[in-house]
Amino acid sequence: MRFNYQLFLILILGAFHTHAQDLLTIPSPKNLKQTDSVLVFKPQQNNLEKYPVVYLLHGHNANYKSWSKLADLQKLANQHQFIVVCPDGLKKSWYLNSPNKDSLQYEKFFLEELMPTINQKYKIDSKNVFITGASMGGFGAMFMMTKYPHLFAGAGSTSGVLNLRYSAFRKTTIAYLIGAYDDQNKAYDDYSPVNNVQALQGLDKALIFDTGTEDYLYITSRQFRQKCDDLKIKATYIAQPGGHTGGYWSKSILRHFEFFAEHLKK
Repeated sequence: MRFNYQLFLILILGAFHTHAQDLLTIPSPKNLKQTDSVLVFKPQQNNLEKYPVVYLLHGHNANYKSWSKLADLQKLANQHQFIVVCPDGLKKSWYLNSPNKDSLQYEKFFLEELMPTINQKYKIDSKNVFITGASMGGFGAMFMMTKYPHLFAGAGSTSGVLNLRYSAFRKTTIAYLIGAYDDQNKAYDDYSPVNNVQALQGLDKALIFDTGTEDYLYITSRQFRQKCDDLKIKATYIAQPGGHTGGYWSKSILRHFEFFAEHLKK
């Protein structure tokens, strides 16, 4: 049997396309003082005029590749017809603007550089932009949602730091960004999503958040749920066995994608 090199090449290229992803590099000399790497997963079938997008934020000390090691993001993009964007949170940016002007201004990077780049390069449905993440990324997602609700159709948080006063990093990386931790430093309250959820009152947003019952941050999700209940904000809250681990997030994040897809069907 003669080897068909042309057929072999077609099969190889086809297999590569199936799992293809884009790696973007976005220079940010002013806001980040460095270049940010971003992984983008696109649905294999390119048959829609515009696509909903999910910004997927990683946790502390992780990077833009971390989520792709925890979940099959290409499969999720194909299954739900989402464009999935995984930016690099630079290990400990907390996705916010530091009052320290010599520090990172990640929030400005996200709004002024990352989102415009994604909107320019891809066919994005601007009415259906979602954001979610784990731990530090869960904080970032709900922080962005409560501060800029007009930009997002929904948000999620899995094991998120929804109250900065409970974070294990409140005296280290968070203190570097917003000041030394103490009871009088109001910044820890002002930046915490649990204290800003009222911004979502009366809005029809798709909100989902969860934490494992063995997670030390379980209390922050309970506080967030109570605030949503008090303000009559519709949100899906999940409490289930699990700790603050990648193994937990690899399962919990699947429900976030399903939830966002269900919202679109409505």
